[in-house]
Amino acid sequence: MAVTFASRCSRVGRSLMGGLGNNLSNLRSTSSEITCSSFLSQQQRTFIQMRTVLKVVDNSGAKKVMCIQALKGKKGARLGDTIIASVKEAMPNGKVKKGKVVYGVVVRAAMQRGRCDGSEVKFDDNAVVLVEKQGQPIGTRVFGPVPHELRQKKHVKILTLAEHIA
Repeated sequence: MAVTFASRCSRVGRSLMGGLGNNLSNLRSTSSEITCSSFLSQQQRTFIQMRTVLKVVDNSGAKKVMCIQALKGKKGARLGDTIIASVKEAMPNGKVKKGKVVYGVVVRAAMQRGRCDGSEVKFDDNAVVLVEKQGQPIGTRVFGPVPHELRQKKHVKILTLAEHIA
């Protein structure tokens, strides 16, 4: 993938610098390298979609899950949305075992979300709390900050278990 991306960047750099003539070939290659390196340093923050690996922030026994499907929306899931996921890493004595298909509520997302007052909230990682099909959390504790937007999405039980509400 990185190889394909690098060739795209060099094409972009060449098309941008192409009108300057042949005597600037050294400058042309340098500009394409700068374009590629600056674009690779920026991380694209998108929806939580199929095959996204998320951190589990409750004490249900799972450590990491991979999203199978977002239940609402065509693009993917955002803060407060429910997903179907497969457990990829789990503790040996937990309630949830590796390979089990579970439901989860997204409590932290790297994609920014606007609030009513004009501010925006985004987190460093993507995190989920595992829930039953009815919406009750499997674990009894929730670690780390949880946004108060979950109240609008009717996940009040997760807010009561959370350590810190952001």
